[in-house]
Amino acid sequence: MGQHAAQVLMEGYRKSPTVSYKGPLDLVTEYDQMSEAILRSACETMLPGLALVCEESGGQHSLDAPTLYIDPLDGTTNFAHGHPVFAVSLGVVSADGPEVGVVIAPALGLTWVGVRGDRTTRNGERVRVSTTERLDRSLLGTGFPYDRRSSEENNLREFAHIEAHIAQGVRRLGSAACDLCFVSDGTYDGYWESKLQPWDIAAGAACVLAAGGTLTATRSGAPFDTRTGDILATNGLIHQGLQQALRLS
Repeated sequence: MGQHAAQVLMEGYRKSPTVSYKGPLDLVTEYDQMSEAILRSACETMLPGLALVCEESGGQHSLDAPTLYIDPLDGTTNFAHGHPVFAVSLGVVSADGPEVGVVIAPALGLTWVGVRGDRTTRNGERVRVSTTERLDRSLLGTGFPYDRRSSEENNLREFAHIEAHIAQGVRRLGSAACDLCFVSDGTYDGYWESKLQPWDIAAGAACVLAAGGTLTATRSGAPFDTRTGDILATNGLIHQGLQQALRLS
Protein backbone atom coordinates (compact mmCIF):
# COMPACT_ATOMS: atom_id res chain seq x y z
CA MET A 1 0.00 0.00 0.00
CA GLY A 2 2.87 2.37 0.75
CA GLN A 3 4.40 1.81 -2.67
CA HIS A 4 1.03 2.46 -4.35
CA ALA A 5 0.72 5.77 -2.51
CA ALA A 6 4.31 6.65 -3.45
CA GLN A 7 3.53 5.96 -7.11
CA VAL A 8 0.61 8.37 -6.93
CA LEU A 9 2.93 11.04 -5.54
CA MET A 10 5.38 10.50 -8.39
CA GLU A 11 2.55 11.02 -10.88
CA GLY A 12 2.23 14.56 -9.53
CA TYR A 13 5.92 15.24 -8.91
CA ARG A 14 7.12 18.32 -10.83
CA LYS A 15 3.68 18.65 -12.42
CA SER A 16 2.67 21.91 -10.65
CA PRO A 17 0.19 20.40 -8.19
CA THR A 18 -2.69 22.48 -6.90
CA VAL A 19 -1.70 24.02 -3.56
CA SER A 20 -3.92 25.21 -0.72
CA TYR A 21 -2.90 26.52 2.68
CA LYS A 22 -3.66 25.20 6.16
CA GLY A 23 -1.60 28.07 7.58
CA PRO A 24 0.75 30.82 6.31
CA LEU A 25 3.55 28.30 5.69
CA ASP A 26 1.66 24.99 5.89
CA LEU A 27 0.73 23.61 2.48
CA VAL A 28 -1.47 20.78 1.28
CA THR A 29 -1.93 19.46 -2.27
CA GLU A 30 -4.42 17.14 -3.92
CA TYR A 31 -1.69 14.50 -3.86
CA ASP A 32 -1.54 14.54 -0.06
CA GLN A 33 -5.22 13.73 -0.10
CA MET A 34 -5.05 11.06 -2.83
CA SER A 35 -2.14 9.33 -1.09
CA GLU A 36 -3.95 9.39 2.24
CA ALA A 37 -7.14 7.97 0.76
CA ILE A 38 -5.17 5.00 -0.60
CA LEU A 39 -3.40 4.40 2.69
CA ARG A 40 -6.44 4.79 4.93
CA SER A 41 -8.56 2.48 2.78
CA ALA A 42 -5.84 -0.18 2.67
CA CYS A 43 -5.19 -0.01 6.42
CA GLU A 44 -8.86 -0.20 7.31
CA THR A 45 -9.18 -3.29 5.11
CA MET A 46 -5.95 -5.05 6.04
CA LEU A 47 -5.71 -3.98 9.69
CA PRO A 48 -9.29 -3.70 10.96
CA GLY A 49 -9.58 -2.47 14.51
CA LEU A 50 -6.13 -0.88 14.63
CA ALA A 51 -6.22 2.70 15.92
CA LEU A 52 -5.42 4.96 12.99
CA VAL A 53 -4.42 8.63 12.85
CA CYS A 54 -3.85 10.36 9.50
CA GLU A 55 -2.51 13.87 8.93
CA GLU A 56 -5.33 15.14 6.75
CA SER A 57 -8.38 13.14 7.88
CA GLY A 58 -7.49 12.70 11.53
CA GLY A 59 -8.39 9.79 13.78
CA GLN A 60 -8.02 8.78 17.41
CA HIS A 61 -4.91 7.32 19.00
CA SER A 62 -5.18 4.53 21.54
CA LEU A 63 -3.73 4.77 25.04
CA ASP A 64 -3.52 1.02 25.61
CA ALA A 65 -3.09 -0.49 22.13
CA PRO A 66 -0.86 0.25 19.13
CA THR A 67 -1.68 3.23 16.92
CA LEU A 68 -0.73 3.62 13.27
CA TYR A 69 0.26 7.17 12.31
CA ILE A 70 0.14 8.01 8.61
CA ASP A 71 1.74 10.95 6.86
CA PRO A 72 0.74 10.61 3.20
CA LEU A 73 3.24 13.24 2.06
CA ASP A 74 5.90 14.37 4.48
CA GLY A 75 7.65 17.33 2.89
CA THR A 76 4.69 18.86 1.06
CA THR A 77 6.46 22.19 0.54
CA ASN A 78 9.34 20.37 -1.13
CA PHE A 79 6.93 18.37 -3.29
CA ALA A 80 5.02 21.48 -4.34
CA HIS A 81 8.26 23.12 -5.50
CA GLY A 82 9.64 20.05 -7.28
CA HIS A 83 12.25 19.28 -4.62
CA PRO A 84 12.99 15.54 -4.36
CA VAL A 85 13.03 15.17 -0.57
CA PHE A 86 9.53 14.02 0.39
CA ALA A 87 8.13 10.73 1.63
CA VAL A 88 5.23 8.51 2.55
CA SER A 89 5.52 7.68 6.25
CA LEU A 90 3.74 4.96 8.25
CA GLY A 91 4.63 4.37 11.89
CA VAL A 92 3.18 2.09 14.56
CA VAL A 93 3.49 3.30 18.15
CA SER A 94 2.62 1.32 21.27
CA ALA A 95 2.57 2.32 24.94
CA ASP A 96 6.29 1.48 24.94
CA GLY A 97 7.08 3.84 22.06
CA PRO A 98 7.75 3.52 18.32
CA GLU A 99 7.63 -0.09 17.14
CA VAL A 100 7.55 -0.24 13.33
CA GLY A 101 8.32 2.32 10.68
CA VAL A 102 8.13 2.43 6.89
CA VAL A 103 9.36 5.52 5.04
CA ILE A 104 9.30 5.64 1.25
CA ALA A 105 11.06 8.54 -0.51
CA PRO A 106 10.15 7.79 -4.13
CA ALA A 107 12.01 10.61 -5.88
CA LEU A 108 15.19 9.54 -4.06
CA GLY A 109 14.57 5.86 -4.77
CA LEU A 110 14.86 5.02 -1.08
CA THR A 111 12.75 2.90 1.25
CA TRP A 112 13.55 2.43 4.94
CA VAL A 113 11.87 -0.20 7.11
CA GLY A 114 12.54 -0.39 10.84
CA VAL A 115 11.26 -2.99 13.31
CA ARG A 116 12.19 -2.29 16.91
CA GLY A 117 14.11 -5.16 18.43
CA ASP A 118 15.07 -6.46 15.01
CA ARG A 119 16.67 -4.20 12.38
CA THR A 120 16.39 -1.28 10.01
CA THR A 121 16.89 -1.74 6.28
CA ARG A 122 17.46 0.74 3.48
CA ASN A 123 16.35 -0.69 0.13
CA GLY A 124 16.51 -4.13 1.74
CA GLU A 125 20.05 -3.81 3.10
CA ARG A 126 20.57 -3.68 6.86
CA VAL A 127 21.83 -0.35 8.19
CA ARG A 128 23.07 0.95 11.53
CA VAL A 129 23.58 4.36 13.09
CA SER A 130 26.99 5.98 12.66
CA THR A 131 30.04 5.52 14.87
CA THR A 132 31.01 9.21 15.01
CA GLU A 133 32.06 10.13 18.55
CA ARG A 134 32.99 13.81 18.20
CA LEU A 135 30.44 16.59 17.78
CA ASP A 136 32.87 18.71 15.80
CA ARG A 137 33.03 15.92 13.21
CA SER A 138 29.31 15.26 13.15
CA LEU A 139 26.81 15.96 10.40
CA LEU A 140 23.41 16.86 11.83
CA GLY A 141 19.91 17.52 10.61
CA THR A 142 17.23 19.86 11.92
CA GLY A 143 14.09 21.73 10.91
CA PHE A 144 12.04 24.80 11.72
CA PRO A 145 8.38 25.11 12.81
CA TYR A 146 5.57 26.59 10.77
CA ASP A 147 5.18 29.40 13.33
CA ARG A 148 8.81 30.52 12.99
CA ARG A 149 7.76 34.02 11.85
CA SER A 150 5.69 34.68 14.97
CA SER A 151 7.34 32.59 17.72
CA GLU A 152 10.71 33.14 19.36
CA GLU A 153 10.87 29.36 19.91
CA ASN A 154 11.71 28.81 16.25
CA ASN A 155 15.07 26.92 16.49
CA LEU A 156 16.93 29.67 14.62
CA ARG A 157 19.15 30.54 17.58
CA GLU A 158 20.00 26.90 18.24
CA PHE A 159 20.69 26.25 14.58
CA ALA A 160 23.03 29.24 14.28
CA HIS A 161 24.95 28.29 17.42
CA ILE A 162 25.42 24.65 16.50
CA GLU A 163 26.23 25.37 12.85
CA ALA A 164 28.79 28.05 13.76
CA HIS A 165 30.42 26.51 16.83
CA ILE A 166 29.55 22.86 17.42
CA ALA A 167 29.08 20.56 14.41
CA GLN A 168 30.87 19.91 11.15
CA GLY A 169 27.63 20.81 9.43
CA VAL A 170 23.86 21.08 9.86
CA ARG A 171 21.39 20.27 7.09
CA ARG A 172 17.73 21.24 6.74
CA LEU A 173 15.88 18.96 4.32
CA GLY A 174 12.24 19.76 5.06
CA SER A 175 11.12 16.19 5.83
CA ALA A 176 11.36 14.96 9.41
CA ALA A 177 10.72 11.38 8.29
CA CYS A 178 13.72 11.49 5.93
CA ASP A 179 15.89 13.26 8.51
CA LEU A 180 15.28 10.50 11.03
CA CYS A 181 15.93 7.79 8.48
CA PHE A 182 19.24 9.45 7.61
CA VAL A 183 20.15 9.10 11.29
CA SER A 184 19.14 5.45 11.18
CA ASP A 185 21.38 4.65 8.21
CA GLY A 186 24.40 6.61 9.44
CA THR A 187 24.18 9.50 6.97
CA TYR A 188 23.50 11.88 9.85
CA ASP A 189 25.01 11.51 13.30
CA GLY A 190 22.08 13.31 14.91
CA TYR A 191 18.91 15.31 14.37
CA TRP A 192 16.75 17.55 16.51
CA GLU A 193 13.46 19.36 16.05
CA SER A 194 10.40 20.48 18.02
CA LYS A 195 6.74 21.36 17.34
CA LEU A 196 6.27 18.32 15.13
CA GLN A 197 3.23 16.08 14.84
CA PRO A 198 3.18 12.35 15.67
CA TRP A 199 2.72 11.37 12.02
CA ASP A 200 5.88 13.34 11.14
CA ILE A 201 8.14 11.28 13.40
CA ALA A 202 6.54 7.95 14.36
CA ALA A 203 8.00 5.93 11.47
CA GLY A 204 11.43 7.56 11.43
CA ALA A 205 11.77 7.21 15.19
CA ALA A 206 11.11 3.46 14.92
CA CYS A 207 13.83 3.23 12.26
CA VAL A 208 16.32 5.03 14.53
CA LEU A 209 15.62 2.72 17.48
CA ALA A 210 15.80 -0.41 15.33
CA ALA A 211 19.17 0.75 13.96
CA GLY A 212 20.67 1.16 17.45
CA GLY A 213 20.10 4.89 17.92
CA THR A 214 19.01 6.94 20.92
CA LEU A 215 15.87 9.08 21.27
CA THR A 216 14.95 11.62 23.95
CA ALA A 217 13.32 15.00 24.26
CA THR A 218 15.62 17.70 22.90
CA ARG A 219 16.82 19.55 26.02
CA SER A 220 15.39 17.86 29.09
CA GLY A 221 16.58 14.35 28.33
CA ALA A 222 13.11 13.07 29.18
CA PRO A 223 12.05 9.82 27.52
CA PHE A 224 10.91 10.33 23.96
CA ASP A 225 7.15 10.62 23.51
CA THR A 226 5.86 10.64 19.93
CA ARG A 227 2.88 12.80 20.85
CA THR A 228 4.94 15.73 22.17
CA GLY A 229 6.60 16.39 18.81
CA ASP A 230 9.91 17.12 20.54
CA ILE A 231 12.78 14.88 19.42
CA LEU A 232 16.53 14.47 19.69
CA ALA A 233 17.75 11.45 17.72
CA THR A 234 21.41 10.45 17.57
CA ASN A 235 23.82 7.56 17.22
CA GLY A 236 24.00 7.57 21.04
CA LEU A 237 27.68 8.51 21.10
CA ILE A 238 27.11 12.25 20.63
CA HIS A 239 23.76 12.38 22.41
CA GLN A 240 24.75 14.02 25.69
CA GLY A 241 27.07 16.48 23.98
CA LEU A 242 24.45 17.61 21.51
CA GLN A 243 21.82 17.86 24.20
CA GLN A 244 24.14 20.04 26.27
CA ALA A 245 24.81 22.26 23.25
CA LEU A 246 21.06 22.71 22.72
CA ARG A 247 20.59 23.65 26.37
CA LEU A 248 23.32 26.28 26.18
CA SER A 249 22.37 27.80 22.83
